[in-house]
Amino acid sequence: MIDKGFILSFQESRDLLKKRLAEKAPGRIQLLVGPRQIGKTTLLLELEKQLGEQAFYVALDSPEASLPGFWEKFWTKVEQAAEQTKTVYALLDEVQVLPNWSVLLKTQWDRIARKKWPIHIVATGSSALKLATDSRESLAGRFERMVLTHWSCSYFAKIFHLPPDKSVSIFVQTGAYPGAFLYLNDFSRWKAYVRDAIVDPAIGRDLMALAPIRKPALLRQVFAVCMEFAGQIISLQKIMGQLQDEGAIETIAYYLALLEEAFLVAALSKYSPKEIRMRASPPKIVVLSNALLAATQQNPPPNPELDPKRFGAWVENACLAYAWNAGQKVRYWREEPYEVDAVFEGSWGKWAVEVKTGRFPSSELAGLFEFVRRHPTFHPLVLCESSQLQSIEHLPVLAISWQQFLLQGITPQPA
Repeated sequence: MIDKGFILSFQESRDLLKKRLAEKAPGRIQLLVGPRQIGKTTLLLELEKQLGEQAFYVALDSPEASLPGFWEKFWTKVEQAAEQTKTVYALLDEVQVLPNWSVLLKTQWDRIARKKWPIHIVATGSSALKLATDSRESLAGRFERMVLTHWSCSYFAKIFHLPPDKSVSIFVQTGAYPGAFLYLNDFSRWKAYVRDAIVDPAIGRDLMALAPIRKPALLRQVFAVCMEFAGQIISLQKIMGQLQDEGAIETIAYYLALLEEAFLVAALSKYSPKEIRMRASPPKIVVLSNALLAATQQNPPPNPELDPKRFGAWVENACLAYAWNAGQKVRYWREEPYEVDAVFEGSWGKWAVEVKTGRFPSSELAGLFEFVRRHPTFHPLVLCESSQLQSIEHLPVLAISWQQFLLQGITPQPA
């Protein structure tokens, strides 16, 4: 699974990378991993522009990079520059497409360290799975890894100069892929962009190339079922029953883990102090960007007035995905007849969370209060409509609008 301790926003990654590259070279290799189309290439191109002749950028998924001798020629050029200037920067985009990339990079880094050349190396990859595996096997002690996640609603609003309410609406209904923003006025074109630039490459190329997948069609079907059951608790047996192709429970669990490594879907476990009960519980499916929901479902994004139930499910998915992408540990809780939408642990603190859209009776918070009674270290939190805040202000619970949550997250409470 992805190490949540390394998850950063786009802006945090940019700032941290610049800080590390200002250190004396050669430093450790900087590995940037994350979803497709969230700005990893943009970061490298920004660095190339800022550093000028000191920067050497290469897209390793380009046709010329596959030619014999390309790798050796690239490093000859970098090393020659390092002998003539203070510091140079090798910027390697989509490094995971190179056969035996980690061995090649280890050999080159060891050579740089031995020669004490002033060379910084930055490498990006679209799959956390392969980078996490190969880097630990071959690059131990030689790299630092940063995981970039899907853009937050607030950063999306900042970059595209959107008013907060507009940004929240877009975030829930079409996600926050920066490259897709240009096509929002042409929804058919927008869907084609998300499918062609994100979904198909992630499933059809990244995962197929980087992990042993015996049944590619079954992986696609598991992904499709996740889109249908976003925000729901669903057993692996039920997922299996939705599939056209046969597959063992273990295979389906494995494919769910791969989809999480590709930053597409998170299968949340049930909260329990006992680890064995968490592993045995059915997962709750969270799609890590609502753009994936909008691009893969036949119906358009839900209208809150015409389809309030479906809209509420999309709001809940957006809130849980935002917390996951912000580096929080996100789980759910259910003990019949009680249920809690989410349980957060991390830099925001410890929270039991209910997400509500529209009007609701206070009796629907029974599961929330039962959970915090059993687990008093957690604070109860209700995310609801602004119009409903006054109706529950008398209850012993923190309540904020879900719109405010998507824009600002949660301020940690005293322990």
